[in-house]
Amino acid sequence: MNIAIIGTGLMGQALGERLLAKQQSLTLYNRTQDKTHLLQELGASVATSAQHAIDNSNISLLLLSDACAINTVLDTIEPSTFNRKILIQMGTISPDESRAIAKRLHKVNGLYLECPVLGSLPEARSGKLILMAAGQYDVFSAALPLLNLIGEKPCYFGKTGQASTVKLAMNQLIAGLTASFSLSLSLIEKEQVNIEQFMSVVRKSALYAPTFDKKLDRMLNSNYSKPNFPTKHLAKDIELFLTVAKNLGIETCALKGVNELLNKTLEQGLANTDYSSIYAAVNSSILHK
Repeated sequence: MNIAIIGTGLMGQALGERLLAKQQSLTLYNRTQDKTHLLQELGASVATSAQHAIDNSNISLLLLSDACAINTVLDTIEPSTFNRKILIQMGTISPDESRAIAKRLHKVNGLYLECPVLGSLPEARSGKLILMAAGQYDVFSAALPLLNLIGEKPCYFGKTGQASTVKLAMNQLIAGLTASFSLSLSLIEKEQVNIEQFMSVVRKSALYAPTFDKKLDRMLNSNYSKPNFPTKHLAKDIELFLTVAKNLGIETCALKGVNELLNKTLEQGLANTDYSSIYAAVNSSILHK
């Protein structure tokens, strides 16, 4: 396979490392080329444009921040370039945005698959991401050799938009669980209850989620550096969820409170920190590092 990665942010770099470790031919494009240096040193080629990257590949991974960024990149590429080439969109966008991109590529005989991921950078580097795919099944089948390198048993959901929907639902759970745990932990800490005793009860209960232990030390030590998933990205995804839910007539009053917490976190200058920094917004008397 000749693979292109468009967008070498945190996840793009981690996936690039994984594919190079698996001896795959890899071409990169990123708007700011300094983010490609590490992968270039590991053996990847660096394209000077998205056009060049797509030209040199038969399957491309799009790891861009939002639908606007995706369409901006697609605008720079000659439409005939997409003919019979597979583009896999792996970011978090709305179902309607994904369907619009699929329609755009279908008009020029491009092959589109949405495949957002769940998991952090360690999972990306070890090929253990959770992959949620949707689109034409023959495109999914053609992409499977690549998907199997980066995830375990990719899950095919059906028509375009369904995997994007699942990804939004999962990220809403990330935000909701983190906010709820932050509230409970803040109460425990303020009342000077033994935290390990509290956690032992939580772990034995049906309410336990592994993310609680995963983020506990960060919260207690106010250490939100070196994020796998920055707060600003989660905030963007929750805004997107709220928009989609509103259009579907879903009541979102509970999530609006979480959204306010995320905005408060951003206002505290924590946009580029780990999303567990929600705890700093809940417990504003605790300084962050």
